Amino acid sequence: MANFAKPENALKRAEELINVGQKQDALQALHNLITSKRYRAWQKPLEKIMLKYVELCVDMRKGRFAKDGLIQYRIVCQQVNVSSLEEVIKHFMHLSTQKAEHARSQAEALEEALDVDDLEADKRPEDLMLSYVSGEKGKDRSDRELVTPWFKFLWETYRTVLEILRNNSKLEALYAMTAHRAFQFCKQYKRTTEFRRLCEIIRNHLANLNKYKDQRDRPDLSAPESLQLYLDTRFEQLKIATELGLWQEAFRSVEDIHGLMSIVKKTPKASLMVVYYAKLTEIFWISGSYLYNAYAWFKLFTLQKSFNKNLSQKDLQLIASSVVLAALSVSPYNQTSGASHLELENEKERNIRMANLIGFNIESKLENREVLSRSAVLTDLVSKGVLSCATQEVKDLYHLLENDFSPLDVASKIQPLLMKVSKLGGKLASASSVPEVQLSQYVPSLERLVTLRLLKQVSQVYLTMKIESLSQMIPFFEFSMVEKISVDAVKHKFIAMKVDHMKGAVLFGNMGLESDKLRDHLTILAESLNKARAMIYPSVKKSSKLGEALPGLAEIVDKEHKRLLARKSIIEKRKEEQERQLLEMEREEESKRQNLLKKTEEAEKKRLAAMFEQQRAERIRKEIEERELEEAQALLQETEKHLKRGKKKPLLDGEKLTKQTLIERALSEQLKERQEQEKRLQKVAKTMDHLERAKREEAAPLIEAAFQRRLVEEKALHEREQQLEVELSRQRHDGDLKEKNRLARMLENKMIFQEKVISRRQAEFDRRRIERENRINQIIQARMQERDVKRKKIFYVRSEEERIKRLHEEEEARKRKEAEKRRKEEAEHKAKMDEIAEKQRQRERELEEKERLRREALLGRSAEGLSRPSELPTGSRTTEPGVAQAAAPSPGKYVPRFRRERPESSGPAPPEPDRWVKPAPSEPERLTAGSRAPPPQSDRWTSGSRAPRALPPDSNRLGGGSGSSKPEPWRPSRAQRG
Repeated sequence: MANFAKPENALKRAEELINVGQKQDALQALHNLITSKRYRAWQKPLEKIMLKYVELCVDMRKGRFAKDGLIQYRIVCQQVNVSSLEEVIKHFMHLSTQKAEHARSQAEALEEALDVDDLEADKRPEDLMLSYVSGEKGKDRSDRELVTPWFKFLWETYRTVLEILRNNSKLEALYAMTAHRAFQFCKQYKRTTEFRRLCEIIRNHLANLNKYKDQRDRPDLSAPESLQLYLDTRFEQLKIATELGLWQEAFRSVEDIHGLMSIVKKTPKASLMVVYYAKLTEIFWISGSYLYNAYAWFKLFTLQKSFNKNLSQKDLQLIASSVVLAALSVSPYNQTSGASHLELENEKERNIRMANLIGFNIESKLENREVLSRSAVLTDLVSKGVLSCATQEVKDLYHLLENDFSPLDVASKIQPLLMKVSKLGGKLASASSVPEVQLSQYVPSLERLVTLRLLKQVSQVYLTMKIESLSQMIPFFEFSMVEKISVDAVKHKFIAMKVDHMKGAVLFGNMGLESDKLRDHLTILAESLNKARAMIYPSVKKSSKLGEALPGLAEIVDKEHKRLLARKSIIEKRKEEQERQLLEMEREEESKRQNLLKKTEEAEKKRLAAMFEQQRAERIRKEIEERELEEAQALLQETEKHLKRGKKKPLLDGEKLTKQTLIERALSEQLKERQEQEKRLQKVAKTMDHLERAKREEAAPLIEAAFQRRLVEEKALHEREQQLEVELSRQRHDGDLKEKNRLARMLENKMIFQEKVISRRQAEFDRRRIERENRINQIIQARMQERDVKRKKIFYVRSEEERIKRLHEEEEARKRKEAEKRRKEEAEHKAKMDEIAEKQRQRERELEEKERLRREALLGRSAEGLSRPSELPTGSRTTEPGVAQAAAPSPGKYVPRFRRERPESSGPAPPEPDRWVKPAPSEPERLTAGSRAPPPQSDRWTSGSRAPRALPPDSNRLGGGSGSSKPEPWRPSRAQRG
């Protein structure tokens, strides 16, 4: 980046580069100067540089450079000279507009040239392919290439200027002017996409302005000038949006205007509000919100009648007729009937929002949905005299639709009125904000309303009617359209009717029991029958009212007393509430008074402080003037000393001496003296010039003679030195030849010595080369052997690891198989042992039953034998011990002692042991079995250990050792089980 001592140098350098065709380098040089921190103080040359800079940016279409430069220049001159920034920006927009207009004038077909959806979008791939592939280039393509880039640059210019001027209180007028020019650009060239973006940009600027309220140089919206500029911009935005047909943007513009008014809490001028409501009528009519359209027309009529003093009677009638027809066009039934709670809440919020836009405050009302309604607006029109200002046709139309009941000829009466109304309208000469009123736009909605009214009235008179008759009564629509209208009305419960196409008839009324009309008829019939019964069968005996009241008199008095007490308490509570409200009002008034007093005191303090500051500033100003006067007198005295007496200018008597006048006089005297001194110096210089010329004329021949003598001397010296150099060269050559002849005899010895040295060194080189190759081969062999050994070791280790791993896996598999086999054997053994135990228990139960029966029989016989011992047979006494012994219990049961002790003289053999129970071993056998029994760790039924391959013949099969005192069951053989 080149550094310039002065800004003027940069400007000159840029002009030089422009002259040689290097505009890009010139733009870069100026851009470096503008963005440099060295030139942050404003100077007059900077404005010229910026003008040249924006010219280059426009010529080269460099929007980014222009934006950066303008931002830097705004920083430089924001606090010093804002008007300079304003001039630069105006020049920038003027050049951009001029270039765009010039390009437009060169294009013959503007619509084709500007047929681009978005100015900020780049070329599409298909457009580029078409431009390269197609051999012909039509004029529309050349126009597009010529005009569209300049319009893109102009749009970028507007965006850049708006971005630079946003939130700047000193350039609000320029900001508004730029916005208006951008709106006109969008309107002139039908740029809807750019208009939406422009509205969003301005909306964001206002939102940021309200969000960041502590910015420096922030516009104050409470100031009337700033508010008027912002409102004018929004109203221009609203007008352009309606002219372009962008109704959503128009509605957003209305919301922006309403939000701006709510922020500053000030109502704009009546002329602006007329435009506001005029545009609202168009927006609501296009959106189909006829109710809000009627309210907007009503507010517009009120404003025109109140503030427009030039409004003629004809224009007033047209506006009033529009208000009445707009109100009549509203649907006579509620569109939200049968809606959900969420939809009703949304409709309620929408009504509040629209009412705020129109200017009706309904937030404090109880039922907001019923405030904005057709009946309410018609009532307001009649009560406030709007209907009386309308034309006679509109009045007649209103009375026929709202007050008259003639179902058979209502359509025939209204049709000529609608034809007359459709012809009314035109331009309003005395109301510029409402340029044209056309009443014909209300005719379709009025025809629909007439159809609904006719169906409603016919349904109250007739129960059935032919379709042909109904079609003849409604001349506006075909019956299919009438059917659509009736379906919507039935859906919203405005009328009750059915269409029977098979019979060609229309059925009116609802025959259900829940019908309101039928319920009213039944009530009337019941009341009439009750009156008739009372007249036919009057009551025989009428008791006096006093007699009827006396029995309940005490209760009535008690109730009246309680009511009076309750009323008294209510009155006291109301009094207390009223006193509390009075106290609160007094407190509020006292607080207001205190606040007012405080504000007054603060205002007085501010006034005194301002007066003190003003006096102080006046005193400082006087002191400065006195000091300047003293300095001026001292300067005057000093000037009089330096100047000559003859040239001193006399002072006038009435002349006022100030420091500025004295400085100017001193400067003028000094300037005159400097000019005289310069004249004297010019005279002396001229004299010196003549003297020097004379000296040189006299010295010229002498210099020439000295030069010739010097040439002769230098020539002789050169020849002498050349001769000496030749002699020295000849002597050096002769010496060199003698030395060569002297050394020639040693040449043969030198060659012999050289060959010996070369051969010795070659032998040494060959020997060392062979030794190196042998050493390398030995190293290679050693490394190969080492690598083979290492590979064998690795192979051996891997083989061992695989073998060990395989052994481990086989061992694990074997253990798993043995464990699985052991589990299966245990399960089988357990099942068999359970079966054996169950059979043993069954056998024991049978033996016990037999023993019990035997005991009972034995006890019975012993008692009989004790009583008669002589009768006992001999065989029975001999068999008794045997029976007792046979009845002995099994070894596992308790046996009495007299049963166990038997005399040795008893001859019979012992009973046969139980074949299901193994007899207990004797003591020596138990000891032998206990000594030979395996340890508990090797028990075949112990989990987690391997079972032995064979057991001793006399070992316990169940693993019981010497410590077991109970006989263990044994497994019977197959013959025993059989």
